[in-house]
Amino acid sequence: MGGTLPDIGKPAPAVDLDGVAPGPDGTVRQTHLSMADFRGRWLALYFYPKDFTSGCTLEARGFQRDLASFRAQNAEVVGVSADDAEAHLSFCGSEGLAYPLLSDPGGVVSRRYGSWLAPFSARHTFLIDPDGVLRASWVAVRPSGHSQEVLAELSRLQGETGQ
Repeated sequence: MGGTLPDIGKPAPAVDLDGVAPGPDGTVRQTHLSMADFRGRWLALYFYPKDFTSGCTLEARGFQRDLASFRAQNAEVVGVSADDAEAHLSFCGSEGLAYPLLSDPGGVVSRRYGSWLAPFSARHTFLIDPDGVLRASWVAVRPSGHSQEVLAELSRLQGETGQ
């Protein structure tokens, strides 16, 4: 596995990547996002191998289905893979995804999260609190129902921290 899994309770590793995100009008466009863009909100950061594959599509659809619930709990969802922005643009469009997908073609950020299996990102998810601290992680995720697991843990953690 490329990289080392970060420690729970420590600051989350830096994210600073290009990708795509829906604009206010719903049009998906290229963007650049970093951890600073999510300060004050929870972040469900999920790494996945490849756009348009069956497991990745299932996982993306789950997060999209539950996106309103995440946002109602002051949380954003962001996906990361080695795919380029063009592939992400097509994937977001075909699946109707209303959350950002970031491109990590060299695995720099994926390595920081212990999620790099060159040339792909491994299917791991991390829950980061509004202060940028890593609060939960899932390794070798099963795509079916995963977004519900993350949402349940988000609710539990918010109850503990009051955030």
